[in-house]
Amino acid sequence: MRNRSVADLMTPTAVAVQPGTSFKEIARLLDEYGITAVPVVDEDNRPVGVVSEADLLRRHTAKGGPSTAGAMMSSPVVVARPSWTAIEAARLMERHRVKRLPVVDAGGRLIGVLSRSDLLQLFLRRDRSIQEEILEDVVMRILGISPAALHIDVDEGRVTLSGTLERRSMAPVFVRLCESVDGVVEVVDRLTYEDDERDVTDGDAPARAESEVPPLP
Repeated sequence: MRNRSVADLMTPTAVAVQPGTSFKEIARLLDEYGITAVPVVDEDNRPVGVVSEADLLRRHTAKGGPSTAGAMMSSPVVVARPSWTAIEAARLMERHRVKRLPVVDAGGRLIGVLSRSDLLQLFLRRDRSIQEEILEDVVMRILGISPAALHIDVDEGRVTLSGTLERRSMAPVFVRLCESVDGVVEVVDRLTYEDDERDVTDGDAPARAESEVPPLP
């Protein structure tokens, strides 16, 4: 099972500006490329900040001071690495309340940009692809279960698990693995079990039943 990484989802040819880029040029780039923010890079192509639509509007309202990218940008910039999972990137966006992350290589140079819309691509996977990954990677390869005893239904990313597992303890692991598959929105557990691991043998039943009777008040 392979989760798609930031490198798989990012826009590799990022639009960027220099600290000296003017207000009007930044506004033109945002409009031309249909983006809401642009990274600001130094002469070595390392991100030093980000200028967003909000920064442009704030500068326009203030009516004073320099109107270059270097003066308007938000800094320090929050960046992502290409090897990160989509979940790691999404958590970073949420924590810092940003909509786009510049992606940098090992040397800190800009190699792409990841946006919220890029992350949403995960949830556009076909239901059939999700079902196949769960059956082949989760059920057969990781858990080593025969798919004959199980039924995996996927509808708009909602996965319903039914059928019979050998042991009840396998269910939480099964559910967590399914939840980690790209494109899964929700997992519904309707599994049954051959051995629910709470049953006891006939010989143990009377003693156990007696021990579990609560004392009389």
